[in-house]
Formats: sequence, structure tokens, C-alpha cells
Amino acid sequence: MVKVLVVDDSAFVRRSLISILEKDKDIQVAGTAADGGEAVAKAAALDPDVITMDVEMPKMNGLTALERIMATNPIPVIMVSSMTSEGAAVTLRAMELGALDFIPKLGSGNLHDTQRMEKELCPKIKAISRRKAFLRLKFKNASGRQAAVNAGPPPPRKQAPQPRVIHTGGSVPFEVVAIGVSTGGPPAVQRILSELPGNFPVPILIAQHMPASFTGPFAERLNNQCAVNVKQADPVERVRPGTVYISPGGKHLRLENKSGSLLAVVTEEPKEALYKPSANVLMETAGIAAGSKTLGVTLTGMGYDGLEGTRVLKQRGGWAIAQNEESCVVYGMPKAVVDAGLADEIVDIKDMSAAILAHFCRKA
Repeated sequence: MVKVLVVDDSAFVRRSLISILEKDKDIQVAGTAADGGEAVAKAAALDPDVITMDVEMPKMNGLTALERIMATNPIPVIMVSSMTSEGAAVTLRAMELGALDFIPKLGSGNLHDTQRMEKELCPKIKAISRRKAFLRLKFKNASGRQAAVNAGPPPPRKQAPQPRVIHTGGSVPFEVVAIGVSTGGPPAVQRILSELPGNFPVPILIAQHMPASFTGPFAERLNNQCAVNVKQADPVERVRPGTVYISPGGKHLRLENKSGSLLAVVTEEPKEALYKPSANVLMETAGIAAGSKTLGVTLTGMGYDGLEGTRVLKQRGGWAIAQNEESCVVYGMPKAVVDAGLADEIVDIKDMSAAILAHFCRKA
């Protein structure tokens, strides 16, 4: 059984979430809390496997509670988020603080809204509950490192490896990087992009499963934190080196080759796709447009979106990198690529930017 602590100041929302969760035989509601302070106390007392956390609450808000839980008693947290731009900004901040995923807040409680929540919430809870042991281990290791720091200076470090610098001219092995990502993606994407230099020599296209109201704030937040330029993709635009194009939520991002020029194209087709944006659409069109000059990266996420697109990318001579299981919030999308024998490299998220840069760097 997956034990869940439901945190929300609204009694209606708490009852609604409990009703949804109790329909799943593998989930048990361990308790509820009406504010952040109560959530911190019950997280310590009940030790749930997952917490659903509201943001705006009296006495102590969800972000403060999240920080305290992650600092003292790490537990996987799903934020229950408003779908406004303000809600997006707060939710993205929560994921930087340690929340593993988010889900749209229940609206009026109509049937469609409830069915949407039922379809999304329980699978997400069961998927991220598996990260509890990893969170505890990470916390334990971090505490150990801090204790070592407090005890005295560390031993001398080994000599740093030969520095590498980005290619500044001439041909590069790839013309585009395509990234497909879902659950747990924002912190992973942020980590990769923040470690890339501003003169990164090719464009980067990203299909992140995310609501339409989130992708604009997500791109803006990344642009303020990274040396590369980050933007939400326009309907049609020529892609440029050192620029990252985030697919708008609810639509797909395609790469097209028009007379030798690579274009990012935002489209609603295929409308029947399970995910919008779809990693399959991005990977497939990137492989067709750029062929062997395509570097595809599959990051954390539920399901297997990106598998068939990566298959096409590989058939066209492209190179595929998959995130490893240990560093994924949910090892679904990368696992599908790895299990199909399509991954040329399997890389921890902490090493992902270096793995990407290795294809574009030379020794100084």
C-alpha cells in the first residue's frame, strides 16, 4: 500500500482527493492536514510515502512546509497547483525546492474535472512513491557531507581533468539536440541547460509534458537562469545556435528542413496523440529533418512517449542518450528507449550536460 498525506486548507478539496484516492486499492490515505505547519508535523508522525501539497494555506504555506519537510524528513511531494501563470511560477519554484511533480487543482468539481484528476493522480502517486528511498539516501549523503565539512577541511582533490572548450567554428557532429521529458522534468531540464555555455553551437528543442499555462513561465524562468537563450517556440521560426525552444503546452513541436534551413514548427497535429507536446513527434521529425546530425535525449517521465520517435531518429543515423534509472523521478520514458536497445549512452542527470557537451567540445 502507498500511504498518502493529503494537505489542503479546503475541506471540499480534501474530501474530493480522499474520494479519488480511496478508489485505488493500492493507495491508503494515511491522514490529512489543513495547513503547512500541520503537514510538517504529520509528515514526521505518519511517515507517508507521498504527500499532496496545496500552495496557498493559512499559518504556513505549501512552499515553506515543503522546504521544512525536504530539510528534515524527505518525502515525495506532488503539488496541487492552480493553472494560472502565477500558479505556474509557484509550482516551478516548488519543484526547485524538491517537489517531484504537480497536478492541476480541482475546479468546480464537475464530472470532467474529477475524471481528469482520477486519471492522473493515482498513477503519479504510485510512480513517485518509489523515489522515497532515493530521497532518503540523498538526504543521508548530504547530511554526511555537511558533517564532514563541519569536521574540518577535506583531503586534497585529484588534479582536474584537461579543460574542454566549445567548438567556435567549423563543422560540428550534430546540428540539433532534441529533448523529450515528462514527470520530474523541470528540475532536470534546468540542471542541464544551466550548465551549458552561451555559445552552445546548435539549437535545442524540448518537448516537456506540461499544461499550456506553464510552458511560457517555464521558458521565461529558464531564460533568466541560463547562459543559453530560452524561449517558448513561435508558430514557425528558423532555429538558431545557442537557443532553446520549448514546445507550447497542448501543441506539438516539429523540426522541418526547408531548403537546407531547419525550422521549428508548432502544430496541433497529430490531434490524436496521447501527449501534447509529444516527444515522439519531436524525435521523429528531428530525425527526418537532420538525420545523422540529430542528438536525441530522453529524460525522466512516465510511459513510453519518445520511443517510436527515437526509433526513427536511430534509423536515420542519429545518436540517442537516455537518463539512467537512479536519477529519474520516474524511469519510464528512458527505460523504454533502453529496453528497445536504442540508447547509445545511459547517463546520470548530474553528468547529462557534460555528456551532451562532449559531442561538441575539443581539448583546450
